[in-house]
Amino acid sequence: MSYYPPLGFHFRVEFLDTSGAQKFSETSFQEVSGLTVEIGTEELSEGGVNDHSHRLPGKVKYGNLVLKRGMFTDSKLVDWIVKAVENYSFDPLNITVSLLNADHQPLMSWHFFRAWPVKWVTSDFKAQDNGIVVESFELAYKNFTCRKPNS
Repeated sequence: MSYYPPLGFHFRVEFLDTSGAQKFSETSFQEVSGLTVEIGTEELSEGGVNDHSHRLPGKVKYGNLVLKRGMFTDSKLVDWIVKAVENYSFDPLNITVSLLNADHQPLMSWHFFRAWPVKWVTSDFKAQDNGIVVESFELAYKNFTCRKPNS
């Protein structure tokens, strides 16, 4: 049996409230990045042992989730971010990013818990270019899990 790695262009992003109910879905993202986790290390020096120190696993550190897409003028995601920026009112959301197969079914899903916006960037406007306006959303979160369907 031959195995072919999945392609990274077919994915879905869902926004859920913290109870797990779908809040809104915006699927037109051209890029999702920041699916990173790093386990830090701590060094422990032991008295009388001078040739090395012990390296132990430390705290888990997560990168920010970054979502990019062409600008939408009517967007619940933007409404959520504007509420946070203008009112300093943070309503954390759970976010699920799913890599999909040819039948549009999840191959793998990343579940981000209690996400909130930390950065919102709109691309520069340039009269000499004819490119689309791109929005970039950067979200911090408590933690994430990665799961195959039905596992």
